Amino acid sequence: MKIHENYIKRCIELAKNGFGTTYPNPMVGSVIVYNNEIIGEGWHRKSGESHAEVNAINSVNDKSLLSKATLYVSLEPCSHFGKTPPCCDLIIKHKIPNVVVGTIDPNSKVSGTGIQRLIESGANVTVGVLKKECNELNKRFFTFHQKKRPYIILKWAESQDRFIAPLTKDKKEPVWISNEFSRQLVHKWRSEEQAILVGTNTVLDDNPKLDVRDWKGENPIRIVLDKTGKISNDFFVKNGKTKTIIITEQENLTFSENCIYENAIFDIDLTQTIADISYKYGIQSIIIEGGKQTLQSFIDDNLWDEARVFIGNIHLKIGIKAPVLNGEFQLKSIKDDQLKLFFNHD
Repeated sequence: MKIHENYIKRCIELAKNGFGTTYPNPMVGSVIVYNNEIIGEGWHRKSGESHAEVNAINSVNDKSLLSKATLYVSLEPCSHFGKTPPCCDLIIKHKIPNVVVGTIDPNSKVSGTGIQRLIESGANVTVGVLKKECNELNKRFFTFHQKKRPYIILKWAESQDRFIAPLTKDKKEPVWISNEFSRQLVHKWRSEEQAILVGTNTVLDDNPKLDVRDWKGENPIRIVLDKTGKISNDFFVKNGKTKTIIITEQENLTFSENCIYENAIFDIDLTQTIADISYKYGIQSIIIEGGKQTLQSFIDDNLWDEARVFIGNIHLKIGIKAPVLNGEFQLKSIKDDQLKLFFNHD
């Protein structure tokens, strides 16, 4: 079993190359082993492109070795037609006799049927090697399919005296609490998540772009709360450059391909409504960046999975108080900033 674990670890390493680029598909890595040597490996790069097992098989120079090899994969091979053919078919075609799977796919379109098909074809299938680690790798994908909601990450920056913003300011732009390295890290995070959400006041006060201009990657889908329609077309979030979902109580609003309106009742279960709307659009992860009321609502409703809180090296003396989140956390330093990482295990 130890040798299986080593190869599944390699699958996980390979899979991480697809972080932020595979949505709505999971991250998957695969290696092919013959005579205790890796003869092929691959990972899933982007939705619509070849899956990990296909890339691994294609990378093997001598295909005759496949009928005597073992294929390792971090997630159960797919058994259905999507944008690409089932991976099971290719594995069966090449008569790969041994398949080791990290964990079962939670997607109802697969969920054990891939393993069953391989067993029926005569393959020797081992399931559950480093299952916990493989589940953790795709925690966004698993949350989406098992809980019918996106994986929710809360993020904010607060001063040493626990304010997230001054009470008043001269310009509609952010007052930076964290340092430039922390801000670049936030842009990296944005590239890894499928959507980003902010409340009305954050847009009105800061006019944020909510993009990844300080990092290479795709801009996340923007989700904006605008209960009464206070956000005019002059704000960046309505520039049409990135798909934007505006949640509002207003009705009969026209929308374009990149600006969609969704109705909600703000005073009743708003956080769950946001989660439901996100699920409707196939959004597997959201990073929520403010403001204080929006963040606190998700904390109070216990509808979150991670929280990432920067403690900047400044004092505001007076301002808007930071959200209150208690519990254990990990602490990291980013130059002169501190970063608290909370994980909700409820």
